[in-house]
Amino acid sequence: MTTLVSYRVLSEDTAAMLHGSDVFDFAIKPDQLDAFLADPNHVMMLACHGDRLVGFASGTVLYHPDKDPTLFVNEVSVSETHRRDGIATELMSRLQDCANSLGCTSVWVATEDDNAPARALYRSVNGREQLGLVVYDWGDPADPET
Repeated sequence: MTTLVSYRVLSEDTAAMLHGSDVFDFAIKPDQLDAFLADPNHVMMLACHGDRLVGFASGTVLYHPDKDPTLFVNEVSVSETHRRDGIATELMSRLQDCANSLGCTSVWVATEDDNAPARALYRSVNGREQLGLVVYDWGDPADPET
């Protein structure tokens, strides 16, 4: 693992690092960032190389009346310049620790069956692969008109 990388939790103090980073799919929306920060059930771990954000893993605590809290992993991303350095593995480990501290008894994530790097990552952090999942969705976060 790269020793020059430090890890931080997203907070109001670290939020400015997100702007202009190449690890997100789209430009940061200030109102969505504010909403994320305001909700204690959202968590994001950051990987930084100096002052540059080079990776993140985000999750949301989910509650249900008949189950213990669980953390849904929203997304894991590492800048192309820093891939294969163990950063995603460390981010997932820290996200799992954070989930435990929030009272979550499980963590889960879904990915495409042809996403070999993601599947390798989740296996490397002892994730159990559940086959046969069918996903349905409504709308497209990249295109709010759909």
